[in-house]
Amino acid sequence: MLGIGWLIGATNLPGEWYAGLAKPGFVPPNWAFPVAWTSLYVMIAIAGWRTFSREPLGSAMLVWAAQLVLNFAWSPVMFTMHQIGAALVILICLFVTIVTYIGLELSRDRPAAALFLPYAAWVGFAGVLNAAIWRLN
Repeated sequence: MLGIGWLIGATNLPGEWYAGLAKPGFVPPNWAFPVAWTSLYVMIAIAGWRTFSREPLGSAMLVWAAQLVLNFAWSPVMFTMHQIGAALVILICLFVTIVTYIGLELSRDRPAAALFLPYAAWVGFAGVLNAAIWRLN
């Protein structure tokens, strides 16, 4: 999973288009994104492994898979297709699936649910950032 995340990131770089956009003052430095995502992908993978080990075709696993599809869709939509609004819609849907996963796992596997809390926080922040970039451009 980490490799796929890196591959998507490496093939959908922000580039000159993104550099030329107006951005709010709270944009993290560029080095923060790969550090954050590497940590998050490890936690996402561990949570998914825990869920898959317990119930490979259960509702929590299906939601886990859905969040991964949404996660992997964001970079191409934002950085390759340059669709800021569509990227924001993806982040909103991603946030909902993350919260849904946490809710499903809270009573079944608290560690798996807890592993998704930093992910929810980061995606929430990314949504605010994406919305601000959309508004400014």
